[in-house]
Amino acid sequence: MTATQTDPRGPVRTTGPAPVLDVVVPVHNEERDLEPCVRRLHAHLREHFPYRFRITVADNASTDGTWAVAEGLAGELPGVRAVKLAQKGRGRALHATWLASDAEVLAYLDVDLSTDLNALSPLVAPLISGHSDVAIGSRLARGARVVRGPKREFISRCYNLILRGTLAVRFSDAQCGFKAIRADVARALLPHVADTGWFFDTELLVLAQRAGSRIHEVPVDWVDDPDSRVDIVSTAVADLRGIARLGRGLATGRLPITELRAQLARGTITPDPPGVPSGLLRQLVRFAAVGVVSTLAYLLLYVLLRGQTGPQAANLVALLVTAVANTAANRRLTFGVRGAGGAARHQFQGLLVFALGLGLTSGALALLHGLTAPSGTTEVVVLVAANLLATVLRFLLLRGWVFRRADEPVLEGAR
Repeated sequence: MTATQTDPRGPVRTTGPAPVLDVVVPVHNEERDLEPCVRRLHAHLREHFPYRFRITVADNASTDGTWAVAEGLAGELPGVRAVKLAQKGRGRALHATWLASDAEVLAYLDVDLSTDLNALSPLVAPLISGHSDVAIGSRLARGARVVRGPKREFISRCYNLILRGTLAVRFSDAQCGFKAIRADVARALLPHVADTGWFFDTELLVLAQRAGSRIHEVPVDWVDDPDSRVDIVSTAVADLRGIARLGRGLATGRLPITELRAQLARGTITPDPPGVPSGLLRQLVRFAAVGVVSTLAYLLLYVLLRGQTGPQAANLVALLVTAVANTAANRRLTFGVRGAGGAARHQFQGLLVFALGLGLTSGALALLHGLTAPSGTTEVVVLVAANLLATVLRFLLLRGWVFRRADEPVLEGAR
């Protein structure tokens, strides 16, 4: 069967009076850097971007001569406008200017132009074509070329590791000041983005990911601005608070992820070939991933206990511990069972499946020791082989018996 999909989101409109792209440059007290930035950006777009564009200078509460520079640029360069906001905050500036824009694709970049502008067309092209919904420049993606000090490099990588561990993000770089979004997607997401400062980017991307939007990453050439005035410590503290707030919103259901998914998620595809039960391929992949982790944990426990308890006792304890964890992980990740209902029954049935695995592995050990005096390496090899056979049986029983829904037929081979 050929994979099929239904997705109403197509290419954006490139004809008509409105600009296709609106690039926002949020600034606060940047009277020195603003003019060269806008002139370079304007020249680049005029030469390399084939559609109508606009550059919006968003002055958020500057107290120096930034606003005068912005007004001068707007009066001189076609397609440049200036917007003045009374309160400070990059997120606040983007929220206001993006929602007020009539462009089909919205973008922003930092005034220091740390990111090479040659990445701008690859950033917005997937959004114009309809392939993607959000696009980000990434300093951590393969192919990126970055020049910056070790402290900033360490902080950036730690921050993104924290995001992966706490919010399960799949994008590689949340804070690079070089992003774009389709206007229709922005109108759906922005009302639910609460942060008005630097965490705005992360919050928007997490919501986009949870809503099922496709996030396109562009590896960029990026040179650190030595004159950056970002307070690393206060920004880091604010980001950690934002992570905690966003995590609570996702956990408590305060954020309407289900409604956003219904509105923004890309159309379903049908990857299952004929004769394969729906979802089987996806379950196999997740079961295999859980199995790899479980097997490694089992082998580690076995090796640690082998010298103190003997092979049979070590096998029993290691298999029992990992079996309980394996059942819990597969319940949630592989078969999508949520909540506490039925958990005790599932663990009991999982222990029965464990008993079959114990019989296979213990029998293999007994047979091995009955035939020869094996080395530790030989024991491990035989146990891995026995565990592979037990794993196949385990998957069939978990899918066809332990976690089978009442409306699903029993799998052939699992009866």
